[in-house]
Amino acid sequence: MLNSNSDRIITVIHCTIKSKPEAFENWIKDRASKYVYDLKEENTISYEWYLSENRKEASLIETFVDSEGAIQRLKNHSKSPIANEVLEHVDIKSVYCFGNAKKDLIEIFSAWGAKFQTHFCGFNIINYRG
Repeated sequence: MLNSNSDRIITVIHCTIKSKPEAFENWIKDRASKYVYDLKEENTISYEWYLSENRKEASLIETFVDSEGAIQRLKNHSKSPIANEVLEHVDIKSVYCFGNAKKDLIEIFSAWGAKFQTHFCGFNIINYRG
């Protein structure tokens, strides 16, 4: 069944990698992803990094149950030990927020220069195991 009303939030942060690719990849696997995973944030659905073939660009795609989940992720990030490390490895080039973001999330992400698109219609397979 198609959904025309969803609270889900998807964020995409596109970056250029400025550290050595191997150092960045190790930081993602051994530090950043592990740290976020261990937080066990209740409203975080996914946290996934994608790398370009030449390993000069990366995108972090996160999915949340709702705006509150995205806000909690940002709050946890701002007080985490990895917050300062991020900019040692990447320059953020663009930030996108997809979904029906609430005002407080829009305010936070607007400071990052984010572009917003509201949810319109579609579907997802919740039990997909990829």
